Amino acid sequence: MANRIKNTPPKQDGFRMPGEFEPQDNVWMVWPERPDNWRDGGKPAQEGFKNVAKAISQFTPMNVIASQQQFKDARYQLPPEISVFEMSNNDAWVRDCGPSFLIDDKGNLRATDWEFNAWGGLVDGLYFPWDQDDLIAQKICEVEDVDSYRTNGFVLEGGSIHVDGEGTVLTTEMCLLSEGRNPGYSKEEIEKMLCEYLNVEKVLWLKDGIDPEETNGHVDDVACFIRPGEVACIYTDDENSPFYEAAQDAYKRLSEMTDAKGRRLKVHKIACPVNNVTIKEDFRIDLVEGTLPREDGDICIASYINFLITNDGVIVPQYGDESDSLVIQQMQDIFPDKEIVGVDTVEIVYGGGNIHCITQQQPSV
Repeated sequence: MANRIKNTPPKQDGFRMPGEFEPQDNVWMVWPERPDNWRDGGKPAQEGFKNVAKAISQFTPMNVIASQQQFKDARYQLPPEISVFEMSNNDAWVRDCGPSFLIDDKGNLRATDWEFNAWGGLVDGLYFPWDQDDLIAQKICEVEDVDSYRTNGFVLEGGSIHVDGEGTVLTTEMCLLSEGRNPGYSKEEIEKMLCEYLNVEKVLWLKDGIDPEETNGHVDDVACFIRPGEVACIYTDDENSPFYEAAQDAYKRLSEMTDAKGRRLKVHKIACPVNNVTIKEDFRIDLVEGTLPREDGDICIASYINFLITNDGVIVPQYGDESDSLVIQQMQDIFPDKEIVGVDTVEIVYGGGNIHCITQQQPSV
């Protein structure tokens, strides 16, 4: 039976986090319902989550977590080949509160269970409480009978990192050095934690993300590893784009970086939307103290880079924007051997995230 391992870091035990492009056994998701984040009681968002889950399930088995109140409805809405598990939760961002799965070269599976504080705790977190979300990683590990490493006192979200599976992790200073996460840790100490709990040798730091208000700049909206030695990065020449400065800076930095194996990174450009996705005045959510409000005209973080690589498929956001078809072609050029599936994710973006944010892959062993 699985037990919780607290004493030795994964690196010491020979466990590493594999790249997203490595084989996967299943993908996890949490069903959205929070009325102070998802408009109209979460029904439009549930449609978006359902469509993402169905797209993924063409390539990889899907596991969806739903609360006691939502279990029957989620089970009714989702096709029978998608499994539904009842678990308490605070909101639907399993990338950030779920486990970062690890494998070793003997065919064993474990996971790092990072402490979660809703992207900044009492400093600038997005909701309170977050206690049930902080238990999600442990509960998934219990379901899968997987040993886990808990980082008590060290906060991290899965969306703030991307690994290449060969010793390199990519992240942003804006997020990991934010005061709401690990103010007692120096940059060097944070690097050491990443190296120990992901089993990497080199940390590549980008400066800023594109969503300072939401996640303090998660890297999974800006850049990601698509295979060892290669990254995809958002890019725009439009100086009026809200993402222009961060995109230009990230592309420049990545183009000059080498990974843990000494390879100069090959950087692929992914377009940004031509038109901003914004909150409209008919956007109705419940007002709850401690939850970030949504204001009319707010620019949403509509990044095409927030996709999921899963076995023979890549699930890519679509916004009804003129860049949609261009990005599908760019992705097909990057992944010639995979099927590219676009899914309308505007309702998910309204809630503050996208495909990568609402999914967590479980690697094959």
